[in-house]
Amino acid sequence: MRLRYRAVLQKCQTAVILAGFSVVIPCSAAFAQAPDNSKANQQDRDKGSATAEQQAENQTDRDLARKIRKSLADDKSLSTYAHNIKVIARGGTVMLKGPVRSEEEKAAIEAKAVEVAGAANVKNEMTVKPKSE
Repeated sequence: MRLRYRAVLQKCQTAVILAGFSVVIPCSAAFAQAPDNSKANQQDRDKGSATAEQQAENQTDRDLARKIRKSLADDKSLSTYAHNIKVIARGGTVMLKGPVRSEEEKAAIEAKAVEVAGAANVKNEMTVKPKSE
């Protein structure tokens, strides 16, 4: 009797596990999305192009980049693209890179960076990518 109960229990456990996989696999495929701005990131593949990996590790530059990123994150009027702009600080100079949705957004981001780092210390390499792209 005990062996029979154990065999039935194992079959039930297997059925539950397989049923769980049949739900998880289609759900994960349904939510898989390609990044919508991957074409815009082609500019980062150039050898001489500055990337976020080149962010300086000294405290001053890290604080500078953090303050600018915080000011961007706090501005809820900016698009997701604008919130994801790369802010790279090295030697007190800040580089802004990546796509934004409009010229107005580009100017607003640059103004926030200038407010923190100073006009002479901000290099704007952002590009405008309208929603149609």
